[in-house]
Amino acid sequence: MPLKRVMCCNRGEIAIRVFRACKENGITSIGIFSEQDKMSLARYKCDESYQVRAKNGSPVGAYLAIDEIVEIAK
Repeated sequence: MPLKRVMCCNRGEIAIRVFRACKENGITSIGIFSEQDKMSLARYKCDESYQVRAKNGSPVGAYLAIDEIVEIAK
């Protein structure tokens, strides 16, 4: 069964590479971002992006907010 959508819970160069590979293979890419990363290049390279709010307010905390990320994935 081929992939239709991929969610990348990362930022920076790694996320950009994942999104580029998805685009080249016709796969919809989904990204998450923190408040501090709302203007990042990775956010604009994916097909869909969703903001995750960190409980402690740090940008890294948003990428560790497992409950919110799972809800977005559903």
